[in-house]
Amino acid sequence: MPSCRVSVVCVSALLALLALGHAAPAQAQLLGPVQRLPGSLSLPATPLPIGLPTTNLRSVDDLLQQTQTLTRKLQIRNLLRSAPRQVDVDPQGAPILRDEFLVIGLAGASLDAVRALGFEVEPDAAADASLGLDFAVVHDTRHRGAAAEMRALRQAAPNAAFAYQHLYLPAGDGTAAAAELDTAAATAPERRVGLIDGGVDAADPALARARIERRGCAQPSPSRHGTAVAARLVAGSPDTLYAADLWCGAAVGGTTSGLVDALAWMAGAGVPVINISLVGPDNPVLARAVQAMIARGHVLVAAVGNDGPAAPPLFPAAYPGVIGVSGVDAHDRVLPEAASGEQVAFCASGVVGHGRNLLRGTSFAAPIVAHLASGLLDAPHPGAAAQVMQSLVGDAHALGPRCGHGLLASGT
Repeated sequence: MPSCRVSVVCVSALLALLALGHAAPAQAQLLGPVQRLPGSLSLPATPLPIGLPTTNLRSVDDLLQQTQTLTRKLQIRNLLRSAPRQVDVDPQGAPILRDEFLVIGLAGASLDAVRALGFEVEPDAAADASLGLDFAVVHDTRHRGAAAEMRALRQAAPNAAFAYQHLYLPAGDGTAAAAELDTAAATAPERRVGLIDGGVDAADPALARARIERRGCAQPSPSRHGTAVAARLVAGSPDTLYAADLWCGAAVGGTTSGLVDALAWMAGAGVPVINISLVGPDNPVLARAVQAMIARGHVLVAAVGNDGPAAPPLFPAAYPGVIGVSGVDAHDRVLPEAASGEQVAFCASGVVGHGRNLLRGTSFAAPIVAHLASGLLDAPHPGAAAQVMQSLVGDAHALGPRCGHGLLASGT
């Protein structure tokens, strides 16, 4: 394919070629119609690759580097090739962790029946205490395969609600220099903000004034994506950043239960505004956790993803009450790969850096809106999400139907 400039025609042509079905292992054919992109996308000037490397992934940054220009479908295929013992897909083609499920409402005789079939059940006490969400993680010790395992669970406990342990993949590459990230005035007031993403590099100059509270790993495991998003979220301010690392440096991670645990941690800490620059499938346990957070007065801001304007919505941005953010370029034009729909509340700059360090995608737009929201809310309280939304609407500049209520700028 010849080199092409980034445009609607170019991106559409690339997606069409990818959809034609290049050589793939039999396992990847289970993916079906899924055509999802991660929450951010780096578009180089060189031709985009069609195939995928088959080398083993050693870390989340390996995955980021190898998939920074690829569709979510190809990211899933790469995971299936690189970690077949850990990763599978659900009936809709979304990536899941093998032999692991989530369940709500499992107790009594149903719990005993599930254990008798060879499943181990681990209740999540943290989520129950902070969110009132009574769910557990279920492991199959007999490795029967996703479809057989789900059937066995539902037959053993028909009154419980089971869900797959979905994987939320890294939302793009983050390689821009800290000096190229937007920063606010040095006199900005202190804020308390939350980030659920990859690890954050506390030594990055863009985070020099921030105090970072970590969760998720025994040892800090910085990622380029998490650090780049955090830099935009803090924007040079002396914020306290509550950073939950979903991957801890591993290529396979970002589970639904990890995301819920991160929300529960931030609920317990009273973090008012939380940025989630990740995309993935709808999941009933995640939906319940998001509803609980919003009811308790937290504001959730999330990237809407880069599947393109005709793609179905991704989550958690598409859940009611979440502030979904799309991206625009340096000329305030909506990124051609950005998602569209009712889940888009605002647009913000989705472009970071320039030249070879150019990053683009909704991942980098969401933290701009989250930063603005954090200046409107000191502490969670019921009704906060609606109040913050109303305030942001008043500051937005109309920019067409693909931007919801309009464009928000870091200097608004």
